[in-house]
Amino acid sequence: MSQKLIDTITEMREEDVQGITNDLLEGGTTPLEILDACKQAMDIIGRRFETGESFIPELMLAGEMMTAVTEIIKPRMNGAEAEKKLGKVVFGTVEGDIHDIAKDIVVFMLDINGFEVTDLGVDVPAAKFVEAIKTTDAKIVGLSGFLTLAFDPMKNTIAAIKAAGFDDVKTMIGGGQIDEQVREYTAADAYGSNAMAAVALAKEWIGA
Repeated sequence: MSQKLIDTITEMREEDVQGITNDLLEGGTTPLEILDACKQAMDIIGRRFETGESFIPELMLAGEMMTAVTEIIKPRMNGAEAEKKLGKVVFGTVEGDIHDIAKDIVVFMLDINGFEVTDLGVDVPAAKFVEAIKTTDAKIVGLSGFLTLAFDPMKNTIAAIKAAGFDDVKTMIGGGQIDEQVREYTAADAYGSNAMAAVALAKEWIGA
């Protein structure tokens, strides 16, 4: 069961993560189900961080475990990779937030589903998103944020994109604390509850 992986990550049992991931794959659990379990685990850790129950070292260790998991499942998903790039996407974690785990998962899923993704990294100011749109001519922008402090930078970034005249660019947001209310606050076009939701939105927007 994927719950075993969730528990392993939230209990910080780094030495068990790779073995459990391999056991799940051998038992028929799909890579997407494993990614979903990782997201659930990170949501739990994120809430603990917000309430002061977890700290930066736990977040960093959880990130290392997530990297280990994605390295294992990546070869299992390459068969889904599209030969032709569907469209261009600019993606990054907004200013003030240094978490790259959720971002990396979404970028990975967009890439293997045929999108050309420009990954700006973490702590990305609004101006850098605007500049990336100009240089890549991307029509989709993804803003990631793990904590509540990301809400205002998301709002400011989307406002900057509109102010720059990119009215035809679609924006999606996502991360541990994101919901429809936050989407309305930031004026994003949509929010994705997980990586596959982000892929579905991107495909819908380009008519794929």
